[in-house]
Amino acid sequence: MRIIGITGGIGSGKSKILQFLAEEYQAVTRQLDEVAYDLQKPKTSCFLKIVDEFGTKVLTDQGELDRKKLAKIIFENPNQREKIEQIVHPAVREWILHDIQEQKILGASLYVIEAALLIEANYSEICSEMWYIYTDGQIRRERLKKTRQYSDQKITRIMSAQLSKEQYRQAVSVVIDNSGEFTSTKEQIRDILR
Repeated sequence: MRIIGITGGIGSGKSKILQFLAEEYQAVTRQLDEVAYDLQKPKTSCFLKIVDEFGTKVLTDQGELDRKKLAKIIFENPNQREKIEQIVHPAVREWILHDIQEQKILGASLYVIEAALLIEANYSEICSEMWYIYTDGQIRRERLKKTRQYSDQKITRIMSAQLSKEQYRQAVSVVIDNSGEFTSTKEQIRDILR
């Protein structure tokens, strides 16, 4: 089974590429943000560890994690961010490794993992290849304003917290330019997978 890690900055179009791979190549696709979200639902071990670490102040009235409160805490304090990562990242990685084995048994030939932090979380140890989805910064900015209604300030803050394009390029085996029409992106992917 070919295991591909897809990474890139916010707004680079990773989700659209995942969708294309699933539709055109029947790839099993996993977004680590979604896996992490599921692993933090009430009563899960991640959920209990987070509440144990941060207290009930990070819960909603319904007893679920208040993601906005948690985000505020971890963005204001890098040490707190580290604590969350130490709880969530190992659980996500364990889930992915188990899922890869299951998908192999089921006969999947292409398994794609997507996350902005794949490089930082050492997913190169799991993936047979890493793809960087490059998109011009201004295009990413316009996309985020249009699709997520993010302010320039928020976009700048998020982008500055992510790796530079040079760092991404140094850590991957494939660079896909997603700055133009998506038909061009599809052709690049088809060439790589031929």
